[in-house]
Amino acid sequence: MTVAAVVREFGPAYVARFGATMPPGHRRALEDLAACRTAAMGGHVTQCDACGHEHFVYHSCRNRSCPSCHGASTRAWLAARATELLPVPYFHVVFTLPADLRAIVRTHQRVLLPVLLQTAAASLQALAADPHHLGGTVGMLAVLHTWTRTLVYHPHVHCLVPGGALAPDGVTWRPARGQYLVPVRALSAGFRARFLLRLKRVLPAVVVPATVWTTPWVVFAKPTVQGAALVLRYLARYVHRAAITDARILRVDAATVTFRYQDARARAWRTMTLPGEEFLRRFLQHVLPRGLHKVRYYGWWRPQAAAVRVRLHQQLTAPASRPPPGDPPPDAAAAPAPGCPP
Repeated sequence: MTVAAVVREFGPAYVARFGATMPPGHRRALEDLAACRTAAMGGHVTQCDACGHEHFVYHSCRNRSCPSCHGASTRAWLAARATELLPVPYFHVVFTLPADLRAIVRTHQRVLLPVLLQTAAASLQALAADPHHLGGTVGMLAVLHTWTRTLVYHPHVHCLVPGGALAPDGVTWRPARGQYLVPVRALSAGFRARFLLRLKRVLPAVVVPATVWTTPWVVFAKPTVQGAALVLRYLARYVHRAAITDARILRVDAATVTFRYQDARARAWRTMTLPGEEFLRRFLQHVLPRGLHKVRYYGWWRPQAAAVRVRLHQQLTAPASRPPPGDPPPDAAAAPAPGCPP
């Protein structure tokens, strides 16, 4: 069972009903996923050098929302980011918008999702620059997510942040104090104020519910106790894909789709059954507009600051523990080739 199977089963009826109002990206996603790894996409033949057996492989659609594609891209991205990690503690910081703003963001996502990413970064940088906290510039990897485990629209930003900052002199490293990065309450308040200010600036006609000033905005910053690589692997799963993987689809019948999800509170796996049309609606609302990037790099984690990262890595790493140059991390291994028959 795959998301593509759901699209093939329910996509034509969905388009017949909602096609006139569907964003172009949603229609394109349905067309691509339905054709992915089928004869419609064509294919190619490879031959084993050892036994001569021929393998026919259908082409992938490469739509960025397809859960069956981008395995190689995900591995390459993860391998590249792994080489950029510094030998310091890391923090996982998450910025979440309150429920009362989600409909506004969903309607204006091309404008407001970049604002969400930019505001999260600016809020953290502002506190980090305060001499009472880190007193410098942090590096930050930010990845946009728009879903819950049950595919409900829930825009939030995951950030992976090294536990320290680069001082204004551009040389001195100022480490974070143990399990503490910046004060979360101040971070939440600053995030709220900056986001609402930018929202009114880019969409002055939008009426913002008054409740957003009284509802707590959820922001948390926790040390990556099990290591930054674990958070990086979690983020990598969705850098080139959308909100659900094929492995979570359990059953597709003529009327419904059953999938599994993890209940965070109970720490247990549950199942949910939705009408096929509702499943597609939930899935498609996480298909981002064309050209909108869900991954951003800030501070000295920007691509333009590669030389700064290299110098920091050399500065913070003991000479005896530095890996030989050019050694790829384990995650850079290529995907296994198709197995030949015995």
